[in-house]
Amino acid sequence: MKIGLISDTHGLLRPEALAALQGCDHLIHAGDIGKPEILAQLQAIAPLSAVRGNNDQGAWAEDLPERLVVKFGRTAFYVLHDLAELDIDPQAQGIAVVVAGHSHKPRLEQRHGVFYINPGSAGPRRFSLPIGLGFVHLDQGRLRPELIELTP
Repeated sequence: MKIGLISDTHGLLRPEALAALQGCDHLIHAGDIGKPEILAQLQAIAPLSAVRGNNDQGAWAEDLPERLVVKFGRTAFYVLHDLAELDIDPQAQGIAVVVAGHSHKPRLEQRHGVFYINPGSAGPRRFSLPIGLGFVHLDQGRLRPELIELTP
């Protein structure tokens, strides 16, 4: 199974991001979506789980949760927009992957058996940070996370 991770589109879904996400079995958007059309475009690729970011305002975003647990078989993902607002102990809760955006800085690390992934920003460039997204390849309970940089 291939799970696509995207965040901080801020209303801009780049063609390079759409192309990279083709073939994913599921997509996760970690907030700051920007407008509902982004969700529709992503849902056309694969089933989508999304959380609301601090910039997601208006009626279209009201029903988006701030936090979300998504399970693929026995593998649980915890999704929120800002990692600084993590309010659980992922290891104690049986979470395998925490996905968060907000900083626009791609990051992949493993702590106490839990992967923490920030796919970076797939929307407008911020400062000199790269444009990117991520994937988690899930094969019989084994995880292989990956970050990629998009070339606009």
